[in-house]
Amino acid sequence: MKKSTFEITKMDCPSEENLIRMKLDGISSITNLDFDIPNRKLTVFHSGEIDQIEKAVIEMGLGGKKISTEQTDQTEFIENVNQKKLLLTVLGINFAFFLIEMTTGIISKSLGLVADSIDMLADSFVYGISLFAVGGTLTRKKRIAKLAGYFQITLAIIGFVEVLRRFFGNEKLPNFSIMIIVSIFALIANGICLYILQKSKSKEEAHMKASMIFTSNDVIINLGVITAGLLVNWLSSSKPDLIIGTIVFVLVIQGAFRILKLSK
Repeated sequence: MKKSTFEITKMDCPSEENLIRMKLDGISSITNLDFDIPNRKLTVFHSGEIDQIEKAVIEMGLGGKKISTEQTDQTEFIENVNQKKLLLTVLGINFAFFLIEMTTGIISKSLGLVADSIDMLADSFVYGISLFAVGGTLTRKKRIAKLAGYFQITLAIIGFVEVLRRFFGNEKLPNFSIMIIVSIFALIANGICLYILQKSKSKEEAHMKASMIFTSNDVIINLGVITAGLLVNWLSSSKPDLIIGTIVFVLVIQGAFRILKLSK
């Protein structure tokens, strides 16, 4: 048995972990994957050569780089028997906040909230693909990934068109108080999701959870929408909302391309 360690510089939340798991799922030489999200490290326990695994990790476009490969006597691993239940829980939370943020975003005329809702939907896709792929075939997984990726891109393009329409139009100011309140609840929801997905880890890693939560892109987006809401009120301008909306739509498209890589 060999143990290879990778540094994954763009792995900052469980969404990336699920994408990597799905990418490596078809490689028969892999025995176990151990993720250290706060330190952006992945340890792969495998037999045979590392070349195929290394190539798959690099192809993900998450800044993957092999650090070391060494022999190990470890043969027993703690498996997450509640994987399906955990995925279903976080899928439910993310999809619920997609509906909440989309609805309140339309009501408050905030593109920042609408964009964040689509980002929540993107996370739902990732967890959903993982959930439906548990025990399923590689072909089935790739088919679902392709549909999810193209759907995300479509939503993001519609979002960009709306940004341009509002930028050159004469829209009312977004309701900053709704932006801030809903984003605070979304922030809490993301923290809960991250905690749920990591609670099966060893107690020694418990102290890392806080740093993991605050390095998550999802949390940064929530803070961005809150900041945009404050600036909308302070400047009496919709531009901060349009800016954060644009940034999030770009992140959604980047995530969509990562998902599409799984379908190849």
